Amino acid sequence: MSSDLFRNKYRIPSARATWHDYNGGAYFVTICTRDMVHYFGEIVSGEMNMTKIGEYADEQLRNVSAHYPYAEIPLWVVMPNHIHAIVMIDGDKTPHEKRNTACLVETFHETSLQPQPIKIATQMQSWLSVVVRQFKQSVTRYANANSISFAWQTRFHDRIIRDHDEMNRIAEYIENNVARWESDKFYN
Repeated sequence: MSSDLFRNKYRIPSARATWHDYNGGAYFVTICTRDMVHYFGEIVSGEMNMTKIGEYADEQLRNVSAHYPYAEIPLWVVMPNHIHAIVMIDGDKTPHEKRNTACLVETFHETSLQPQPIKIATQMQSWLSVVVRQFKQSVTRYANANSISFAWQTRFHDRIIRDHDEMNRIAEYIENNVARWESDKFYN
């Protein structure tokens, strides 16, 4: 059970597919605000009226390729308490290869001054995670710099888009998300 704890907090196993490295491909990503608070605005008469932080988040999504040439977000929607986006990662354009590797490191046990080899798994973040993490940090920095109360839910949800039919269904969902707000599972 101790492997489930990290800094004395419960550690949730990764929801990422173990058979995919997330360093290339197309993904349907959902990022939510903490406690589903409507930080980004409100939907009135079928239109999203964004707050300043909602406008900033929208701008950051629009310009992601300027910061990350290997990433493109061709379609997204900013909702009152969450964001949906199709994120495409071009594995041929990433700055360098990232891999999940197991390595041998030396560390000191509490009871000994002699280095003891311990096999640990190091997992470098995927390029998808880098893009999402930096986007979330950028919005948080903007909120802090402008004294705006704001917080993200930890983590994010993604789905690997496997084919054109799935891409079309997801694109239709994103494009109609505002119109279907009252039946959305994130509506509150």
